[in-house]
Amino acid sequence: MEVVVCPLRSLESVIAAHRASHLVSLLSEPEMIATPDPIRADHHLKLAVNDIVEPAENLIAPNIGHARRLIDFAAGWDRAAPMVVHCYAGISRSTAAALIILAAMARHGEERAIAEAMRAASPHASPNRLLVAHGDRALGRSGRLVRAVDAMVTPALAAEASAFSLSLPAVRLAP
Repeated sequence: MEVVVCPLRSLESVIAAHRASHLVSLLSEPEMIATPDPIRADHHLKLAVNDIVEPAENLIAPNIGHARRLIDFAAGWDRAAPMVVHCYAGISRSTAAALIILAAMARHGEERAIAEAMRAASPHASPNRLLVAHGDRALGRSGRLVRAVDAMVTPALAAEASAFSLSLPAVRLAP
């Protein structure tokens, strides 16, 4: 099982290099993309959401519905080929979504291991706290996913992250 996180700019090359079968796009409505080849339309989850942590006029804040759609989408992924998750910069929305997806497939209690693996893979990962909090609630993790993100070492600043992948054989996956 591999989840690859990347910025929009490198999306097509990442999909090709990893031979991904599934894609999650977290972009504002005006930035939302069409489904790129070779991803099937029904294997592309498009979440129109802005990278904000509290409601703001004319912007879409992450909500519980976004988290539930991520969880449902992950449940339909057969894990035979990688899933790519991206936002504009590959730093905040996409890393939050990747954490939620991986937590949805892992056993309760593995949240910290997932966050630690993310930090080891990307010094720039800075998961959107509001989306993480909704994911935590939707997964019934009693704050463990939020606390795992809080325990991550402060991210290195960057305007855009490099693509990174998470394969978590050390994390106990739920059957």
